[in-house]
Amino acid sequence: MPELPEVEAARRAIEQNCLGKRIKKAIVANDSKVIDGVSPSDFEAALVGKTLISALRKGKNLWLQLDSPPFPTFQFGMAGAIYIKGVAVTQYKRSAVKDNDEWPSKYSKIFIELDDGLELSFTDKRRFAKVRLLQDPTSVPPISELGPDALLELMTADEFYESLRKKKIAIKALLLDQSFISGIGNWVADEVLYQARIHPLQIASSMSKESCVTLRDCIKEVIEKAVEVGADSSQYPNNWIFHFREKKPGKAFVDGKRIDFITAGGRTTAYVPELQKLTGNQATKAVEAKKQPTKKKRGGKDVEKDGAGESLSEEEENVERVQAKRDLKPKGRIKKDSKGKTESQEEDENDDVGSDESVSEEEGGAKRAGKKTELKPEGRHKKPSKREYSGANDEEGGSQMKKRRKATTAKQAKEDLTSKKKLSTRNNRSKKSSR
Repeated sequence: MPELPEVEAARRAIEQNCLGKRIKKAIVANDSKVIDGVSPSDFEAALVGKTLISALRKGKNLWLQLDSPPFPTFQFGMAGAIYIKGVAVTQYKRSAVKDNDEWPSKYSKIFIELDDGLELSFTDKRRFAKVRLLQDPTSVPPISELGPDALLELMTADEFYESLRKKKIAIKALLLDQSFISGIGNWVADEVLYQARIHPLQIASSMSKESCVTLRDCIKEVIEKAVEVGADSSQYPNNWIFHFREKKPGKAFVDGKRIDFITAGGRTTAYVPELQKLTGNQATKAVEAKKQPTKKKRGGKDVEKDGAGESLSEEEENVERVQAKRDLKPKGRIKKDSKGKTESQEEDENDDVGSDESVSEEEGGAKRAGKKTELKPEGRHKKPSKREYSGANDEEGGSQMKKRRKATTAKQAKEDLTSKKKLSTRNNRSKKSSR
C-alpha cells in the first residue's frame, strides 16, 4: 500500500520530468468509484491546454497545481500509482514502463500526454483510490482534515510528548490516524515502533517522555531514509523489520528474534515480543492474565488451563476424545443366567456350535454374526417390565423375546446332541462287553 515515501517518490518524479509542460491530451476512465464527483468529459476538458506548475503532497495525498484551477488530486488508496513512460518513478513493487508493456494500462484512471510527447498515467488496480477535481484541495476534505505531515511538519519532541499524553488509545492505532499525523501507514508504523522498541498496543498516554522522544526520532529517521532512496525497498537497512514482516508466522525473524503478528489499529501488525514489551499497568495486567487459570469445556468436562490464550496440545485433545467415548458406553448391570454367566459369556460358548459336525461352517458363521449383532448395547442392560412391552413397545419387546428364545433353543439343541452322543457311546461299550 502506498504510504508517504511512495507518494513522495511519485511527486518528485512529476516535479523532475513534467513541470512547465502543457497538457496536450487527457483520457479519464468512466469509473465513478474512483473518479469522484465529476464526469470523465468535464474532467478532460478541465485539463487539456493547462500547464503544470507544481506537484504538491500532504500525507498520502498528491495534487497537481495547474496555471489555473481546478486541480486534479489523487488519494492513492490501497494500490494507486503514478507511472511516467520511460521514467522509473519508484522501485517499490513497480519500475519504469517498458516498450513492450501495455500502455496505458487497462487499470489507468487518468492518462495525460504533454506537449513534448511525455506521457503519464495514474492507475488503480483495486479501485480504492479517489481522484477528484478541486478548486482548492487544501481547504476541503480529505486534505483539510489531515494532521501535520510526518516528513514536512513533524512535531518537536516536546509537542509530540504533550500530544501523546492526551491520547488514551493504543500507539499503533494513533499512528495510523491521519488526523493526528499524516503519511504513516501500516508498514511505516510497524517499522518505527520496532526501531523504538515500543509494543503496538501500548497506550499512548502511558508512555514515558523518553519513549515518546525515541519514537518521534524513529519516525523522522525511517521516513527520511525511505524517501532518500526513492522508496526503493531493496535499499532499506538490513535490520529493518520491513524485510521480514510479510513472511508466515513461525518463519518470520529479524536479527535472529521471532516476529509475532497481532491485530492493532484494525491492521495486521508485526512486532518482536522479545524487544517490544508492554510497560506500566499494562505489563502487570498481562502477567496476571497469563497466571489466571481459565476453564474450557472438553468432552463434557471442565478443564483448567494456566495462561490466557493457551490451548491444549493435540495429544491431550486426543486423550480427552477417547475418554469422552468411553464415558458414553453403557454402565448398567449385565444380567447373568442361572449358572452365573453373563450374556456375553453365554454367547461366546454358543459360538462353539459352528465347529460341531452336525452344523455346517456357513450356518455356524451366520449364527455367530447374528449373535454378535445381538450383543451390541442399546442403552442400559435392564430387564424390560411388562409395561414396556405394552402399546408402542410390543413389537420391540416381542423381537427381543424371540432373540432370547432362539439363543436358548440353540443351547438346548447343543446339549441334546451332546447327550445323544454320550448315550450312543455307552450303548456301543455295552454291546462290546456283552460279546
